[in-house]
Formats: sequence, C-alpha cells, structure tokens
Amino acid sequence: MEAREELRTLPKDLAVKVARHLVMAGRLAEDEPEQAYRHAKAARRLASRVGIVREAAGIAAYHAGEWAEALAELRAARRLGAGDSSYLAVMADCERGLGRPERALDVIKSPEAEKLDPAERVELRIVESGVRRDMGQHDAAVVTLQIPELRDRRLRPWSMRLFYAYADALVEAGREDEASDWFARAAAADRDGDTDAAERYAELEGLHILDTEEDEEEDAGDVLTEEAAEAPVEEPAEAEEPGPAEAEPAEASATDIAFRPAEPEAPDAPDEGAPQAPAVFLEPKQVDEERPQAD
Repeated sequence: MEAREELRTLPKDLAVKVARHLVMAGRLAEDEPEQAYRHAKAARRLASRVGIVREAAGIAAYHAGEWAEALAELRAARRLGAGDSSYLAVMADCERGLGRPERALDVIKSPEAEKLDPAERVELRIVESGVRRDMGQHDAAVVTLQIPELRDRRLRPWSMRLFYAYADALVEAGREDEASDWFARAAAADRDGDTDAAERYAELEGLHILDTEEDEEEDAGDVLTEEAAEAPVEEPAEAEEPGPAEAEPAEASATDIAFRPAEPEAPDAPDEGAPQAPAVFLEPKQVDEERPQAD
C-alpha cells in the first residue's frame, strides 16, 4: 500500500512501468539476484526521486553482492523518507562486505538500533557476530549471540538462523562439542532444508548421511539388469500356413466397430506389507538443562 501511494506521485504510464520493474525485482531476488538488480536499476532510472524505488534498488543490490551500491541506495531511501531502521542489519553487513568492520560496528551501536523489533535485533546480532569473527574476536562472537532469544523454548521465525549462527561461531571458537548440539537444533528448526545444518552436525559427529531413496533406485536397477541377463533367449516359432479349411477374416469397416468410452481402471490398493522407504532423522544430543531447548 505504501509503495502504491508513493508511485501515485508519478504520471500513470510511468508509474505502471516502474511498478512492473519493482515486481520483477521482488520475484527474482532469491533465485536470480543479478536479473533482479537489473530490474531495480531500470526502475531507479525512471523514478530516482521516489524513496520506495531507491529502497528496492538497495535491497536488490545487497542480494546481488553489490555492497557499495546497496549502501548508497539505502542511504538515499532514508533521506527520501522511505528507508527506516529495519535495514540497519543490511547496511552493517554491507560495511562488513566492504572490509570495514569498525564502520559496521558503528551502525550496529547507533541509537536507531534501540528501536528495532525482536526479529530485526536478532539479525543485527548475527551480523555483529560475523563482524567480531572477521576481527579475530571469536569468543566475543559467541557472547554476542547469547541473547534471550537464543534461550527461547519456542521456535520463532528467527530461531533457525540464530541457532546456525551460534553453532558456526562456536566452531570458530574451537568449541565443536557445543557446536554439534546447536547445529542439531538448527537442523530441527530448518523444516524447509534452507541450510546445511544437518550436514554440519553429521560432519562434527562423524556420521554419514545416506540418500536411501537414491540407493533403493540403484538397487532396483541392478536387480532388473541381472534378471534380464539371466533370462533365456527363445527362438521365434515358425508361422504355420493356414489350412484350406481356415477362412481369412473379413475386413471390418468403420461402421462395424462400436465405440464406447473406456471405463476407468480402479487404482491398485496399496500393499500393506510393502516396505516403506526409510527416513533419516537427526536428533540433537541431550544437552544440559542450563541450555535452552527448542520445542
């Protein structure tokens, strides 16, 4: 709604063109960030004085790894009244990407950071932990993430990223036993498989994750190949010539064939005794009561 209101300041035809570019930038941001950034830049060329356009260009540049451009666009958006404190984590991460950790910390410690909601504060702490690691402050990177949200017993939208970042910081600090537990928690919270938390957990525990579905397909293919190789080859029987008493079948015309729709076949009932594909579950190791548990 806010974007629509800002675009109404443009002529109608121009507003439509800008809106189309913004929509495409949003759709392609995750899968095709470079293409999304091109759409955002096209919108910016058409309406550089519209705050929401500069904000969209900044986010698209961030996803494309264009740190300097992202910073410039987000700062312009804030001057135009569109950008707000919710993008502090993105701006701090851009400073980090440009190799300027001190400036990143200045953004993180700015007064605007006090106004963030819980989700935004968590994102800012994750960025700060990464900055501390870049500066070689590995213990500080761990402490930075020891916030109340880490000990929340309920899974929140930020739980997966927070657990994963904390586990990663523990690895860098040489605390791999603790990291294993937190990678397991991150894997349990990662219901869509967006991270490699399960693989990181298995690596630390010395486990090997098997793709049971792929293995079963390969085994089935091997069995079919073996059966085909062992099957006897039969010689084709010689066709017998029809005797004098056998009459040749009369040719059927189109009018002799009665057409009727085929009856639908009933689906085969599932075999209750058929083996089901095994599932692989990674369960967190038991942790001390002092550590937070994710429900």
